Amino acid sequence: MPVSISAAILVGIALAGSQSGEAAPEIKPPAGMVWIDGGEFTMGGVGPQARPDELPQHRVRVDGFFISETEVTNHQFQAFVDATGYVTVAERAVDWEEIREQVPPGTPKPDDSMLQPGSLVFHETGRPVDPRDISQWWRWTIGAHWRQPEGPGSSIERRMDHPVVQVAWEDAVAYARWAGGELPTEAQWEYAARGGLEGKVYVWGDAAIDETRVNTWQGRFPVRDEGADGYRGTAPVRSFPPNGFGLYEMGGNVWEWCRDRYDARAYQRRLQAAGPKGVTSNPIGPERTVDPRNPHAADTRVQRGGSYLCHASYCSSYRPSARMSATPDSGMSHAGFRVVMTPAQARKVEARKPATSP
Repeated sequence: MPVSISAAILVGIALAGSQSGEAAPEIKPPAGMVWIDGGEFTMGGVGPQARPDELPQHRVRVDGFFISETEVTNHQFQAFVDATGYVTVAERAVDWEEIREQVPPGTPKPDDSMLQPGSLVFHETGRPVDPRDISQWWRWTIGAHWRQPEGPGSSIERRMDHPVVQVAWEDAVAYARWAGGELPTEAQWEYAARGGLEGKVYVWGDAAIDETRVNTWQGRFPVRDEGADGYRGTAPVRSFPPNGFGLYEMGGNVWEWCRDRYDARAYQRRLQAAGPKGVTSNPIGPERTVDPRNPHAADTRVQRGGSYLCHASYCSSYRPSARMSATPDSGMSHAGFRVVMTPAQARKVEARKPATSP
């Protein structure tokens, strides 16, 4: 079972379903976004790879929404930073008092030399290691942030069309608000990822996974990624075929932040509230976090879609139902996001555009 990653912890230790026929709003989709008709679908794990937090399956209905065709790219995030002067979590001073609340009681304070701005960077191990010890391949790296994803000396200069990474949940929220939208709920994300395919294991259906469909790990994890799909790391957006809704990389490439808090038993609670034949409309997630993988964290947020680090031997999370969690301050080499908008939000975005001359 995959292990959730928390920056604080590592610092401390060194249609799918029936569509409703809802009419598209009378507005041009915002740039780079597509309209998803509202509808009802079966949410939750499919097949033997489904994990306990993906179950039980239950019926959910979502209203129509716009969603980004691709993960937000470095180019798009650069425009946001240039316009606002925003400083990401990974670029800010580290506050030990905040970290201490997220690690086991009694965790000693790291040396001040470690409490410098940075983020989590993945490293191939080059040799077999204990898969339960994520510190073998994740390292807190001072100076790692979205412009320098692998730390000092790295650059995004030739990766402007790749998804932005090393962004924490609050960074993603800030971008989404600036763009006029918000992060997708888990329900919106899964509905969009399924692309109209009911009860299928993958975003493309049930066909076996291969390097032509999705950017994942090829080789022995975490020893070496052979890059049979053409990428050892993130891939440019639109590198792999879109799903049935025209959305790219809804599986693999990078994990995507969602709006919801994480609760390992969220689906059980939802089904109990709705009843076996009930339908939950537009769920927005629990009011508080219940996360066994991050038991000391007061808040963790959901990530969806898997990443280029996913492999059948370790996480197999390139499935639309797969769930992961991380603390809101965690930036990582393999986590990004996309944006959703309601019709009302899209109209506001359209209205704030400069008027053109007749």
